[in-house]
Amino acid sequence: MTIAKIIGDRSSSEIIACDVATPVTEVVNMLAGKRIGALPVLRDGKVAGIVSERDIIYRIAEKGRDCLDGSVGEIMTSPAITIESSTSIDDALALMTRRRFRHFPVVDDDQLVAFISIGDLVKDKIDAVEHEAAALRDYIQTA
Repeated sequence: MTIAKIIGDRSSSEIIACDVATPVTEVVNMLAGKRIGALPVLRDGKVAGIVSERDIIYRIAEKGRDCLDGSVGEIMTSPAITIESSTSIDDALALMTRRRFRHFPVVDDDQLVAFISIGDLVKDKIDAVEHEAAALRDYIQTA
């Protein structure tokens, strides 16, 4: 299975993102208001990086609260590691595990088409296991 399966019913217009010039305080409010952990950061409509709760916490610990007065472009993780919709779910999970992050911008032909989290991938894996278990139960009951 590929990432395309997970994002098939999503519209890229639903992606919550910010621009590199967005003030950090505004990003903090977006993350808190939407109860999300990260956002893709765009420059001229292209993915320039990612900003996560961790990025904000690490910068506050490193530079103090003054970092909140700057732009998100100053604190984001860049360059962003991206995947394509044709990437397998297993490969995406392996990359997240290896690199120790929880979010991916999904980019096809240089365009941001989705933003997925490890929760999206784990949910798909759980659904697959539950489906397989149900199929096995049905098989055993009819054998």
